[in-house]
Amino acid sequence: MKNFFKIIALLVVFCSSHAQVKKLEDIRIRDPYIFADKKTKTYYLYAQTGNRLGINDTIKGVEVYQSKNLKDWSEPTTVFSASKSHWGTRMIWAPEMHYYQGKYYLFVTFTGDEMQPKPLDKPEQYKRGTQILMAKSPLGPFKAFENNPTTPNDWMSLDGTLWVENKIPYMVFCHEWAQIGDGTMELIQLKKDLSGTVAKSKTLFHATDAKWVRSLSSTGFKYHGYVTDGCFIYKTKTGKLLMIWSSFGDKGYGLGQLISESGSIQGPWKQIDRMIFENGGGHGMIFKTFEGKLMITLHQPNNGENERAQIYELKDNGDSLEIMN
Repeated sequence: MKNFFKIIALLVVFCSSHAQVKKLEDIRIRDPYIFADKKTKTYYLYAQTGNRLGINDTIKGVEVYQSKNLKDWSEPTTVFSASKSHWGTRMIWAPEMHYYQGKYYLFVTFTGDEMQPKPLDKPEQYKRGTQILMAKSPLGPFKAFENNPTTPNDWMSLDGTLWVENKIPYMVFCHEWAQIGDGTMELIQLKKDLSGTVAKSKTLFHATDAKWVRSLSSTGFKYHGYVTDGCFIYKTKTGKLLMIWSSFGDKGYGLGQLISESGSIQGPWKQIDRMIFENGGGHGMIFKTFEGKLMITLHQPNNGENERAQIYELKDNGDSLEIMN
C-alpha cells in the first residue's frame, strides 16, 4: 500500500510539472529578452505581464519564464509589480535584464498618464522613459531607485540597454520618433551603481541615417515619423563593436545593424546596408547558449496577439552579423 501511494504521489508531481511546460508558440511576447544564467544553467525569458493571452492586465509589471533547453518553458513568475503610485502604470514595455557587479538590473520602458503639449502633427505626448530597477536575484523582486525614469524626464524615450566600457557603465536608448519626428539613438553615462545618470546624453545617430529605413506613414500609419527601436550592443569575434536596432523598411518592421568606426561605444557609428531581418519582425537581442552557440531572439510577426519569440542561430562574420537557416 505504501508503494501504491508513492506511485500516486510521483504521478501527481509529474502531471503538475508537465502541466506547467509551455512551448514558445504558446507564449505571446513582444520585445523578447533572454538571460542565460551560467550559474544555474537556466534561461530566463523576460516579458511585460500585459503580453499574456486570455487575461486582463491586472498586474502592471514584468514576469519571467524559465527554461533549461530553450524549448520547454515554465509558467511565468512576476518579478516586478508596479504600485498604484508608480509614475508609469499606463503601459509597460520591453524589459531586459543584466547582471552587473554582483546584482541584477532590469531596464524597463514605462509610459505614464502625465502629458506634455501636443504638436499638431504628432501623437499624444505621454511621459515615457526607461527606468532601471535592481534585485539580488534574476527572479526579483526588482525595486526602483526612485519614482522617475532614468532617461531624461521631459523626453519620450524607450528601449534602454546596458553597455560597460573601460569599467564605465552606459545606457544606450531611443529618443522617440513620436516626440522628435526622426528618432535618434542616444548614449548616456550611468552612475557606478546604475542608480542614475552622469551628464547629458549624446546622439549616436538618427533613424534616417540608415538607407533601408522608411517612414511610418509609408506603412499606412496616420503619422509621419522615423522609428528607432530595440538597441543591443555586441562585440564580434574580431573585436569590432556592433549595434543591432529596429525600424520600418520596405517589408515592414525589421532589424538592422551598424558598426562603431572607433571601436568604442562613443562612435562614430556607420550603418550597414544589409539588414539582419526584414520580414515583419524585430527588437532583437543576442546571447550564447550553454553549448557556446551564438543566438538571436526577436519577435515576429509585429502585430497583436500573434506576436511570438523567434530564436535563430547567428553567424558572426567579424564585421557584421547574419541569421543562419
